[in-house]
Amino acid sequence: MNNILAIHHSKRILGVFAHPDDESFCAGGTFAKYIATGAEVMVVSATRGEAGQIRMPSVATRRTLGAVREQELHLACQRLGIQHARCLDHRDGTLKDVDQEVLTRQVTEIIRTFRPDVVITFGPDGGYGHPDHIAISAATTAACMRSGEPGRFPEHIAAGLEPHQPARLYHSYFPPKRQLLLEQLVQWLVQVEKGFRGTLDFAYALLLLCEEATLLRYSSDHFAINWYRSGFSIIEQGEQANSLYLVLSGTADVIHEAADGTLQFRARLEPGDFFGEEGLAHKKPRNAHVVAAENVTCLVFSPSAPTAYLGRGEDAHLPQFARANGQDEAGMMGATTCIDVGPYVQQKIAAIAAHRSQYALDADILPLPILQELMGREYFVRVHPAPKIETELLPSLAADPELQHS
Repeated sequence: MNNILAIHHSKRILGVFAHPDDESFCAGGTFAKYIATGAEVMVVSATRGEAGQIRMPSVATRRTLGAVREQELHLACQRLGIQHARCLDHRDGTLKDVDQEVLTRQVTEIIRTFRPDVVITFGPDGGYGHPDHIAISAATTAACMRSGEPGRFPEHIAAGLEPHQPARLYHSYFPPKRQLLLEQLVQWLVQVEKGFRGTLDFAYALLLLCEEATLLRYSSDHFAINWYRSGFSIIEQGEQANSLYLVLSGTADVIHEAADGTLQFRARLEPGDFFGEEGLAHKKPRNAHVVAAENVTCLVFSPSAPTAYLGRGEDAHLPQFARANGQDEAGMMGATTCIDVGPYVQQKIAAIAAHRSQYALDADILPLPILQELMGREYFVRVHPAPKIETELLPSLAADPELQHS
């Protein structure tokens, strides 16, 4: 038998979260990785996410959203290979008001029934401060610490469940990364897809990625949607390259200015076109003007928020940005555990796309190399037993006696 399969065969992982889609963002790649090597996984969502956004009205209404998102959870889990998924009956947005003992009792019962070796939930900050995330983190952490005590919720024991304490508890963690989506896009445009023109679906998917990348700290870019009036000079020839642009609506003209001041039309930019990548890639001043031919809206990628008081033109001293990639994060920025999920990023994206009411995108519309760079590692903090730096949730049984009991 394959040695890795022997390590993970019959091991169980439980993920306890607040909403459908949390499972995919927090640990989707990790779940897929360990399922591929024989683990059994259950995902529990404390709510049905009925207070979430409705990005696609054809998929759900406010009345049907909870039921739709529960179905989306099951589809996402299917795409990750997760064998068990369920939603509890709490209302979205109310977990902070639920008696903590009630939540803890429910999670304890799930632990004693499923008997996982490893449990994953949010950290005490809820990932980014969401009250529902914080509440389910506290309840799950409390349940894990005392689910092995017979005197804790004795009604479970009376009903035939045995005490069970998971060998390991992990909090999902989103370390602030110094890498730039801007830099990944520039290299892709210059080296792989020169002259690329995206569809409106591509632009929308990229906009969603920008929103999530900011929220979950996948990258440190500044993103903005800027509107430019017809005739506005979006880029001036000769100025320092400091931003990348994607046209969302309207058109713009690329105009080269010769040494004698003669202007030469080069190209018409339309929705789906990027511009500004050449100067960024080669660290050279802009080689042409870009002027709004009509009112134009652009998605603008910058290394940091623009500084209003700095000038423009080739003599302006605009700040250079320090490039960094995902490999230089010292000490994983507070995480104890880094899981390489690069080979499973496509599954993770497919699972996110299953939550169509929230993320109306096609799983294969964005460049996989960029997604792998942004999402190819998932981070956790080991809470129980004592934290230590590691790269596996389920190491060899021979090397880890903590897991030999199960």
